[in-house]
Amino acid sequence: MDLCLRGGRVIDPARNVDSEADVLLRDGRVARVDKGIAATLAAGTRVLDVRGLWVVPGLIDLHTHLREPGQEYKEDIASGTRSAAAGGFTAVCAMPNTVPPNDCRAVTDLIVARARAAGLARVYPIGAVSKGQKGEELAEIGEMKDAGIVAISDDGRPVMNAELLRRAMEYARTFGLPVIQHCEDLTLSQSGAMNEGVVSTRAGIRAQPAAAESSMVARDIEICALTGARYHVAHVSTAESVSLVREAKRRGLPVTCEVTPHHLTLTDDACATYDTHAKCNPPLRTAVDQAALREGLRDGTIDAIATDHAPHSSIEKDVEFEQAAFGMIGLETAVPLSLEMVRSGILSPAQLVSLMSTRPAAVLGLPGGTLDAGTIGDVTVIDPEAAWTVDPASLRSRSKNTPFGGHRMTGRAVLTIVAGGIAFAEEKRFA
Repeated sequence: MDLCLRGGRVIDPARNVDSEADVLLRDGRVARVDKGIAATLAAGTRVLDVRGLWVVPGLIDLHTHLREPGQEYKEDIASGTRSAAAGGFTAVCAMPNTVPPNDCRAVTDLIVARARAAGLARVYPIGAVSKGQKGEELAEIGEMKDAGIVAISDDGRPVMNAELLRRAMEYARTFGLPVIQHCEDLTLSQSGAMNEGVVSTRAGIRAQPAAAESSMVARDIEICALTGARYHVAHVSTAESVSLVREAKRRGLPVTCEVTPHHLTLTDDACATYDTHAKCNPPLRTAVDQAALREGLRDGTIDAIATDHAPHSSIEKDVEFEQAAFGMIGLETAVPLSLEMVRSGILSPAQLVSLMSTRPAAVLGLPGGTLDAGTIGDVTVIDPEAAWTVDPASLRSRSKNTPFGGHRMTGRAVLTIVAGGIAFAEEKRFA
């Protein structure tokens, strides 16, 4: 059935569009975007009234942990994509730190098949750089590319061996794949549980310095310059890292980076009460670092907002702070947290949409990121003024490890459309 979204504020940064219009979806694609379409439609077309809401290209998350295969008690592809759709994401990129890791065609094939069976958000697998994510031997990059990976990364296990990273970048360039790096010099971080600074000293928590991230960013940028490969810094968190990426772009290097909503809205003060839900890696940083991240958004240094959705069960989180697992869920809180950047004047609505859709699509060469006629029918409808309270129990993720439980939020996705079909709809609006 054709679907028409009537009267919304259509924001499409790829086409420099920000105006009221109707959006017609047909055969899984965008058919037309114009005023007055709904009034001309034949009987049988479903029309949804979205006046007062934002209609934007489907949101794309560059950094999601779906935990399948191997840790389905935390999350699986069905629950993770259900959470993604509820958060407004029509596509997510699945990180490879599964059990076993996504380091071969068989695992990639499984992820693709399970995502197809779930039938919700699109899932784009990211393959491991090294076999077993051990940093010793390159994974089967070519076979995984044939099976559908869109990038390579060892994710939470940084590639410490510079020679291996060089070879990985050379192979990745051959296959047209970006290399995504979790930047952490393990000899500096020393398993620190939070950011090194005043808060960690007062709390008595073993910590890691900001230089553990930025020193690896600096090293990797030089290897990027050597190889010419596309290089993407995952979840950038320090002022120095932002400065290094900015300079790399000035040099004309193919370097991109992302930031998480939680690094934009929380600082290491959130760890002062030993809330393990605020323990993440890279750790929450200082207000100075946060200001630099926000400036990086404003001036275009940062290419994308990505969730780093990292589900864990109470087994991993209801323990002492230093023993707890790193990470928090984020797919369903990303939109309201990111909208804070609009309300504070750091970003325009179009810039925010670009950071959550258009530019993520460009970073990994993915379909979508625009509502141009003929493109895939992935659409997100956002109510920027919706007021709600985060109830972890009501979130669609299988895990509930969020530091935002009980927080009042403003703004959320109310309708998520994938390939012209409704993947999520707020019942009270679209019964």
